[in-house]
Amino acid sequence: MAGYQQCLIIGNVGRDPETRDLPNGDKVTNFSVAVTRKWNDRQTNERREETTWFRVACYRQLADIAMQYVHKGGQVMVAGRISARAYLDNNQQPAVSLDLNADQLQLLGSRDGTDGGGYSGGGAASSSGGSRSSGYSEPDQGSDIPF
Repeated sequence: MAGYQQCLIIGNVGRDPETRDLPNGDKVTNFSVAVTRKWNDRQTNERREETTWFRVACYRQLADIAMQYVHKGGQVMVAGRISARAYLDNNQQPAVSLDLNADQLQLLGSRDGTDGGGYSGGGAASSSGGSRSSGYSEPDQGSDIPF
């Protein structure tokens, strides 16, 4: 029996996408997404938060859509396959990267909740040639995301 893995994240884009051509002629667009979880600590009743960063890779048609519509600060929903990759950081310390190979991408809005885009509808973009996502929006340019 074959296994199946699907991961779904919703978060804010940490840096503008970068596109490059692969040796086989396909395109790949990469960007980062911050997913922040917030909760109240039961013992101290303090508000806590934890941010996890994902490196997202979109291929072929989805790469073109991501390059055109994804911008730093925008909120996105991404579905795909996740993998962890170990590496040495700039200080030569062990680190882990969470890589998400996107199958689907949907733009949700900007960090301030405004819908800045002049697009209508509401589908989702898919690497398998599904409908193009509408609801694209311009990001909050005053974003405090570090990337």
